[in-house]
Amino acid sequence: MPLWSKLPIKKRERRPFGFPTVAAVCLALTLSGCAQVDTTSPADARNHAAKSGQVRFGTVDCREAKCIALTFDAGPSENSARLLDILREKHVPATFFLLGKRHIEQYPELVKRMAAEGHEVASHTWDHKILTRIPDRRIREELTRPDDAIERLTGRKPTLMRPPQGRTDANVHRICRELGLSEVLWSVTAKDYLTTDPRLITRRVLDQASRDGIILLHDIYRGTVPAVPGIIDALKERGYVFVTVPQLLAPGKAVPGKVYRP
Repeated sequence: MPLWSKLPIKKRERRPFGFPTVAAVCLALTLSGCAQVDTTSPADARNHAAKSGQVRFGTVDCREAKCIALTFDAGPSENSARLLDILREKHVPATFFLLGKRHIEQYPELVKRMAAEGHEVASHTWDHKILTRIPDRRIREELTRPDDAIERLTGRKPTLMRPPQGRTDANVHRICRELGLSEVLWSVTAKDYLTTDPRLITRRVLDQASRDGIILLHDIYRGTVPAVPGIIDALKERGYVFVTVPQLLAPGKAVPGKVYRP
């Protein structure tokens, strides 16, 4: 068992901003814990829907456009307002997977702003518990509490969630299906919990970016938000179109209980 998994919560809460907390390190680890999970790619979701006669693509047809999704985990934070300013200036939609405890609770106005400005607001659980390690009752609590809080603030209950550390299993799928939630993983990680250098974060994203990619970043770290303008500009120069995760799947829709990953 890794050392960080044994650290007590009180130890983590005392760490200063900018130092990677245990929870945040878990957020962006590689998907080794879910390597055997059956996933559906955005292309498969689109193709299945098209064959079924669904033809509503929204603002972008990602069968034709070179789409990519920008996602942020573990917010809101004190950096989120600046991030939203950048996204508005660049006309880029994003998908936010929010934590409840100490985040949604602390920054309710930012949650409202995310939804009002056209971003997809989703859940990253209430307290970042590893869902495969806790009983069903606590899984449901981790999933329902942030959804209820987001619905109270935005008027819309989330349909997407991202499991902490990407760890999921058949039991988590079953509970997500009952709650009307789909799980969203990722294909690009900048490991922004390990560096405050925006140039390094930018390079890591650009090195991994590909069509239908889902980029994982965290706006809780001081090096991440300054990297976002350069990431957006460089990917636009490469011909990418930024979309939310639901738009990436369109005309398909995320199916509760399924896991989506490029």
